[in-house]
Amino acid sequence: MNPTPGHSVDPRLLAALSTENASTRLQAALTAGTDPDPALLGPLLARCAAEPDFYVRDMLTWALTRLPAAETVPALLAELESGPAQARSQALHTLSKIGDPATWAAITPELLRDPDDEVARSAWRAAVVLVPDAERKALAAELAGQFARGGRDVQRSLSRALAALGDLIEPVLATAKTSPDPAVRAHALVTEHLLRDPDAAFDIDAAKRIAALDGAPC
Repeated sequence: MNPTPGHSVDPRLLAALSTENASTRLQAALTAGTDPDPALLGPLLARCAAEPDFYVRDMLTWALTRLPAAETVPALLAELESGPAQARSQALHTLSKIGDPATWAAITPELLRDPDDEVARSAWRAAVVLVPDAERKALAAELAGQFARGGRDVQRSLSRALAALGDLIEPVLATAKTSPDPAVRAHALVTEHLLRDPDAAFDIDAAKRIAALDGAPC
């Protein structure tokens, strides 16, 4: 996306957004959000797709939320359809921060199951923020279908997303706890623990030991 026709963006700010120094990029993103200019929409989106630093990405997201949603939201939705993995992940994260209920339709099952873990994690987080009440049970079932996916960080993200849906996830937890796959049982157990105590540690190793015992022959 190009800057708004007839309006030029300060070339020094554009240069700072892509300099090698992360602190300079962070300051540039802060400046962009402090003095929001719709002409920066394209450059900010482009930087989101390439930015390697977590803190800079978070500041870029904040800067995007400061721009008019009427322009920003359509651009973010376009990123979901055509952007590379990091662009899609950041677009989902930004949509969750904007919180427009109309964007729920963009959180497709394909995004929730995206083969890229970071895209999927962002989709899970966005989904639990944007989901309408009538779709919460269906979302719980969709997320529960990915129990045991990925490593510890991915599994923790899925558990926290499910726990954020509240007690309505209990039926899908009950089903998962009877799975023949001990990894699924363990993930369901640790998710149930987080549902009961949101401040609890994500102790998947302890859950795996319990799941293994539950599945052991008497």
